[in-house]
Amino acid sequence: MKRSRFTEEQIIGILREQEAGVATSEVCRRHGVSSATFYKWKARFGGMDVSEARRLKALEDENAKLKRMLADAMLDNVALKDLLGKKW
Repeated sequence: MKRSRFTEEQIIGILREQEAGVATSEVCRRHGVSSATFYKWKARFGGMDVSEARRLKALEDENAKLKRMLADAMLDNVALKDLLGKKW
């Protein structure tokens, strides 16, 4: 997955700047992001604090790790079934 140029803290700061009354187009121009990216950030991080964003990131990382572990276990399970299912 491509890494963002902005950290969660910076994204939340940009969103707060827009909430303070600055026009969305001005915020996007100042920080060099498209309006689509801004609204995607707003959908994901809107109303969050920095600590909540960090917790979300940690949970997403843990979820990805667990999904990889499950995929490995399922692959091992299929390999063992194929091995035991063969006639000698």
